Amino acid sequence: MNVLKYGSRPFRRTALATALGVSLACGGVAHAQSNASGVIFGHADDAAGATVHIVNVDTGLSRDVPLPADGRFRATSLPVGHYKVSLERNGTTVATRDVQVNIGSGTDVSFAAAASAATATSLEGVQVTGTALPAIDVSSVDSRTVLTAEQLQRIPVASNVNAAALLAPGVVSGDSRYGGVVSFGGASAAENQYYINGFAVTNPLTGLGFATLPFDAIDQQQILTGGYGAEYGRSTGGVVNLTTKRGGNTWKFGAQVQWSPRALKADPRNIYYPKTSGNVTDGALYQYRKGNKTTDTLYGLYFSGPLIKDKLFVYAAADVVRQDGSDGVTNVLTQTSFDGPLKANHWLGKIDWNITDSHILELTGIGDTNLNDTTIYSYDYETLSRKALIGSEHQKNIGTANSTPGGIMYIGKYTGYITDSLTIDALYGHSKTDHVDNVSGAAGVVCPNIVDNRNVPAAQKRVSCAPVQGNLIAPGAQDKVKNWRFDVQYSIGDHDLRVGIDNQTAESYGGLAVQGGALWTYSTPPASGTVSGFPELAIPPGSTEIVRRQIFRAAGNVKVEQEAQFIEDHWQISQNWLAYLGLRNEQFKNFNTDGVVFVKQRHQLAPRLGVTWDVFGDSTLKIYANAGRYHLAIPSNVAIRGAGPQLFERQYFTYSGIDPTTNAPINPTPISDIHYANGADGSAPDPKTLSAKNLSAYYQDEYILGFDKQLSTDWTIGAKATYRKLKSVIDDICDSRPIEAWAEKNNVTISPDAEIPGCLLFNPGKGNTFTIDLDADGRYEQVKLTKEDLGFPDLKRKYLALNLYVEHQFNNQFYGRAEYVWSHSFGNSEGLLKSDIGQLDPSVTQDWDYPELMIGSNGPLPSDRRHQLKAYGFWQATPEWLFGANLSAMSGRPKNCLGVRDPDVYQYGSSYFYCDGEAPRGSRGRLPWTYQLALSAEYRPAMFNHDLSLKVDVFNLFNQQREQNIDETYQTADGTLSPTYGRPLSFSVPRSFRLTARYDFSL
Repeated sequence: MNVLKYGSRPFRRTALATALGVSLACGGVAHAQSNASGVIFGHADDAAGATVHIVNVDTGLSRDVPLPADGRFRATSLPVGHYKVSLERNGTTVATRDVQVNIGSGTDVSFAAAASAATATSLEGVQVTGTALPAIDVSSVDSRTVLTAEQLQRIPVASNVNAAALLAPGVVSGDSRYGGVVSFGGASAAENQYYINGFAVTNPLTGLGFATLPFDAIDQQQILTGGYGAEYGRSTGGVVNLTTKRGGNTWKFGAQVQWSPRALKADPRNIYYPKTSGNVTDGALYQYRKGNKTTDTLYGLYFSGPLIKDKLFVYAAADVVRQDGSDGVTNVLTQTSFDGPLKANHWLGKIDWNITDSHILELTGIGDTNLNDTTIYSYDYETLSRKALIGSEHQKNIGTANSTPGGIMYIGKYTGYITDSLTIDALYGHSKTDHVDNVSGAAGVVCPNIVDNRNVPAAQKRVSCAPVQGNLIAPGAQDKVKNWRFDVQYSIGDHDLRVGIDNQTAESYGGLAVQGGALWTYSTPPASGTVSGFPELAIPPGSTEIVRRQIFRAAGNVKVEQEAQFIEDHWQISQNWLAYLGLRNEQFKNFNTDGVVFVKQRHQLAPRLGVTWDVFGDSTLKIYANAGRYHLAIPSNVAIRGAGPQLFERQYFTYSGIDPTTNAPINPTPISDIHYANGADGSAPDPKTLSAKNLSAYYQDEYILGFDKQLSTDWTIGAKATYRKLKSVIDDICDSRPIEAWAEKNNVTISPDAEIPGCLLFNPGKGNTFTIDLDADGRYEQVKLTKEDLGFPDLKRKYLALNLYVEHQFNNQFYGRAEYVWSHSFGNSEGLLKSDIGQLDPSVTQDWDYPELMIGSNGPLPSDRRHQLKAYGFWQATPEWLFGANLSAMSGRPKNCLGVRDPDVYQYGSSYFYCDGEAPRGSRGRLPWTYQLALSAEYRPAMFNHDLSLKVDVFNLFNQQREQNIDETYQTADGTLSPTYGRPLSFSVPRSFRLTARYDFSL
């Protein structure tokens, strides 16, 4: 055994530094910890000749800590898990405590002078018993929730990371069009960071979603909702940090089957046209959805154990998930039906090597593959029956809005306890994801996209002969991510210091192209005889129908390099006061499709400050505060959409007929010139002109003030106030008028040959300087424009929240937590996304393209759920029976009305906060409250030594299906009233049952 001596310097720590609460739901940072490990620390009243012996119960990893005169001790960077901590004197064990070390948290283990016998608590398996340790963490300044594997098994929650994240306060579901992602503290759903064993697994292209792993392989899930330290960056929303299970000295095996049968699922609500649209479709059926449900089955296996006892361990787990049995039906416009299995294969393998007790090596491999093979049929809405086969679609690692990146990941981590005071951590990870989106239609037929906006009965509307519509992923699309970190921790006097680097490189080949080569949109000509935005268009007399052709294509290789350095200090100011001081310095570089840097940002300084006051010095009342700045890099998607070749072409036609097979127009005759939206004519822009000079990074400031109070051994209450203000964003401006005005003012003639991008990256709400060769003479002009020249309002996104909670610690029978959050998220920009229309273009939304789009944009944002109530817990009624509950009640999302403002010179259609007059953001009321109750019951028969588990979960017990988001576009692009304005886009998930059989055994 390698003995590390911690007594070389005096530890002057009080209860503030040592009394770290250990609760089953929440933990806190304890002095400069890695994001995948934890700390054990405390004191002994009688330290003379004593040593604290720490042993990982599962792996045998041990550390001896000789006690200094003041009795204070601390062991850092411990792998999460179950530990036995013993106080030994003269070779005799005086007292013993069994504790759980949580991710990024500290565990206080103190020994009173009267301790004369061992006391133990067990956290083995799911038979968890409570501890008498303090419930309040007086050494942390952040806001976090930590969920253990035992809790995730006991609380009725869906088996996915985002569903578990929704248990944390201030976390709400994002727009359904983004694929089940979540929003933290008023930020958009693309502003979060996800980690597995310290490796960043966030989608590198859009920031939406993350690669996942077998849910049962999660040992702990940490959810940071604010105030986190300088080790974390690239997030202005929240952080989800996962650690996986690992092998130990006992061979363990297990298998489970989760079955959610279609027959036990409630029918999804049908969707109808709104009754106030004024069209022939009023109140008619839009989508028949009663068959849109599947049978979901999960088969899971795992094994773990020692390859060499106390030295080398293995853990492996695999899930096969299958969804099938759907009679899914699309809407009445596309008139198709679909079925076919969705398959997800997840695996994880982990090797832990205790080289010595001072050197640890961890190797992790993860596979995440999602396959969707869909067979598509025509569907008759008159008879509500399936008809002929149309084709099929094969997708891999795409998911809704590319929110499931998937792929293969490999992670290596080294931890070295070099001296009594010095610890180092090093990590390297690599991932690769392939994206496939193949569509097969009728043999030999090219099927364009078709949209029919004519004011005719639904039965007469035309649809595409393609099995799916929209834009498809470019062939060969893939993502690659490399991430390396190196941290050094050093303790000196009353300071615990930590410095580190955190570098990541993300490369992507991606892009989109319209299915079938073009999108044809049929419409009835407006009564005015002209189409808004096409002043050159004159509709021929007698024409009762026109069609618009739209062609879109954008693809290429892009790269983002993100580097960061950080330093932090946990400083014990006095007996009752502790300060956290942190600084993160970040650098971002974005490369275009030709490998040239088009945005470079250096010295993005993010200070993080915090203080905590242990009022009475006994960890029963804590008051804390923190302030911090948090940055985001520009997602890779920006380079594809803004820095690479892009074609976005529109043109209007009349026609002589409609092809009966493809539904494309016959003999289309142009009645307008070609319009390139925002100048996207298929050529790549000059990288020097793509962005404003000295572009400021995307960043947000945050302030938190709160308290926690222990009422008794079991009960804790607390309150917290949070204020967030978005200070800077990066988006694109597509308005050439300020540049033209500058040229006229400065006597510069804009040449027809000048290469001016259609859209430029800039910092909205303030002045910007652009570098452009306006007169095509080979010399770049510095076009300096003030905020007034650009004509935009100040950037505004603010988040206010008040959080109240009450928690009952687990006492061998019952655990529960209830939390109420009042919050207000408001401003004129959601951030990276625009959920009003479900736009998937992070950092290049349409919000800031033209000043006219921002008129009326200030108001409650899509994430503004004013009232949130969450409560969850479980009751161990007997050793055999356990019952769980999970309740969520939430107020509805604000409603908007987006219409056409005349004149719509730039052809943005129904994109303005204007509907027959001003319609400011959020002025059309709110969607209804949503209430969700999930219950569970688990039976572990004694005859199987409680190793067999039979469990039933019911989700959305009362089958309340409320609107989650709606179609907010009031008019079509041509200015006519949209028949789908106000139509629900998604509802709460219907009631379902999940039946689980699980068996665990050891050798």
